Amino acid sequence: MNSLARSVARTAARTTPRGLRSVATDASYFARRQAVQEHAQASTELWRKITYYVAFPSIAVCMAWVYNVEAEHHAHEEHEKEQHGGKLPEPPAFEYLNRRVKPFPWGKNVLFFNPEVNKDMEQEE
Repeated sequence: MNSLARSVARTAARTTPRGLRSVATDASYFARRQAVQEHAQASTELWRKITYYVAFPSIAVCMAWVYNVEAEHHAHEEHEKEQHGGKLPEPPAFEYLNRRVKPFPWGKNVLFFNPEVNKDMEQEE
C-alpha cells in the first residue's frame, strides 16, 4: 500500500504545473528576492564608482596625451614646411605608393582628398 501511495503522489506531482508546485508565500522566496535586489544595488554602485573614478579620468589623461603628441607632430610639420619653402617635401616615389589599378568612380583622387596631406593624382599626368 505504501508503494501505491508513493506512486499516486509522484503522478500527481508530475501533472501539476511547475509554477504551482512551490508556494509563492514562502519566506525563503522573499529572502532570496531581497538578497538579489541588494546584490544588484551594490553591483550597480560599484560600476558607477568605477566609471566615475577610473574610466572618466583615464579618458581625460588619454585625451591630454594624444593632444600633446598631435601638437608635437604639427610643430614638426610646420618646421619641415619652413625648411622647404612652405611645402612639405615630396615622399620617395616608390612604385607601391599611390598605386591605382583602375580609377575611382569619382575621379583619380581618394574620396576624402585633402591637398595638405594627400598627393594630388590629377596633377600626376
